[in-house]
Amino acid sequence: MESNDLRNRFKITRDDHESSSGQSLESPEIVIDEDIELPDMNTKNQPKKSKKNTNRKRFIFIIIGILVLFIGIFCYWRFFSVNNVAHNNNATQVQKPESSNKQQQKKTTVRLVATGDMIAHDTVLAEGKKADGTYDFSPMLANMKPFFDKSDVNFCNQATPAGGESFGYSGYPIFNAPIEWPRAIEGVGCNVINIGTNHTNDKGQGLVDATVAAWDGRPVLAVVGANRNAEEQAKIRYFEKDGVKFAIVAYSTYSNTPISNSFAINMYDAITAKTQISEARNNADVVIVSMRWGTEYSSDINTLQDNIAQELSDAGADVVLGHGPHVLEPVKKLKGLNGRDTYVWFSLGNFLNTQIETEALISGFAIMDIDVESKQIAEPKFMPIYMHYEWSAADKASNNLLARHNLAMYPLDQATEPISRSQLGTTVEEQTDRVTKLLNTYTPIKIIESNQY
Repeated sequence: MESNDLRNRFKITRDDHESSSGQSLESPEIVIDEDIELPDMNTKNQPKKSKKNTNRKRFIFIIIGILVLFIGIFCYWRFFSVNNVAHNNNATQVQKPESSNKQQQKKTTVRLVATGDMIAHDTVLAEGKKADGTYDFSPMLANMKPFFDKSDVNFCNQATPAGGESFGYSGYPIFNAPIEWPRAIEGVGCNVINIGTNHTNDKGQGLVDATVAAWDGRPVLAVVGANRNAEEQAKIRYFEKDGVKFAIVAYSTYSNTPISNSFAINMYDAITAKTQISEARNNADVVIVSMRWGTEYSSDINTLQDNIAQELSDAGADVVLGHGPHVLEPVKKLKGLNGRDTYVWFSLGNFLNTQIETEALISGFAIMDIDVESKQIAEPKFMPIYMHYEWSAADKASNNLLARHNLAMYPLDQATEPISRSQLGTTVEEQTDRVTKLLNTYTPIKIIESNQY
């Protein structure tokens, strides 16, 4: 039988489905007529390799290739997984010193600063009024903000009430300022505010209530000195800063207008003060007392101030912040009955104001640094401040007070040029020398410049 005839006698079928690589996934199916006897086509009598065996080998190679691919992917994943763990561990190790540095940078002191009277005189109101009828007092205080920002506890004395338009805006001698007045005090950085002074009751309890309400819900540490009811009056204000717990109480020895009740202003009496300060002493690390007292425009400490100061020290006060005389008075370090030291700033003078006397325009920052661990107050420092305004010699001679303008505050050591534009007839050197001698009358107080703050 011829070879062509033999080929015709085979019935061959093939699966047409192919793999994605284009190769057949199954071997060809061969059907042979069993009645046909196949001759030996190989002259060398060697068995010929079938296509079925060849495809089977290809299939095995494909399976092996797939296995090798999967093994490679697994090894790649394992390699980078281990490296990522190592990288993360290294990153954690790198961050540890940073965390340690943060612990080392933890604050060791809390800075308490205190300033004098902020008084909304007629000239201050006029300077703060804008063309649209609203008020903005912040430009007058702008130069002070960097110093408040560097401190932690910033005591300020809002010496005059602020109840808004319904009470009528007015300056000396019966005061009432717009609500923008306390907002400017807050905005410059004051966070502990006394509002109980001899002027708080100038227009009665309604204005007292409005002055207190202007501070409701504000993001400050404490507001003291005036009250809407007896419950508010009985409360001692506590606050904490960087691990140091403070308490503050406030009293006044006088009011310019008669008070119709017992709670509007915290009027000083020794028994109440002793009770409240003793309670504060048991619950706080540092006890602050704000005192409205003294003789106006006198740099001398009067007998009543001296007596009350010792009572406050014996009760457990750490710091007494005095105001009322409108000028600076000396500082004393007293020893209380419990052996604790009390720093008494008898008068911090004025801060923002437009009074006439040179001494009323020179005040400053009383600075006390408190050790976080021991809760002890370091030796105090003082940075003098100059309150500036301008007017002509003729306006001063005629007492044209509303002619004063360009209100601004400066560190005294930076005030040479502004003072030269005033009508004060003084110098930075003269005022620095005066303040240094005055404050150091009884207790050493280091006078610093603005670059030492």
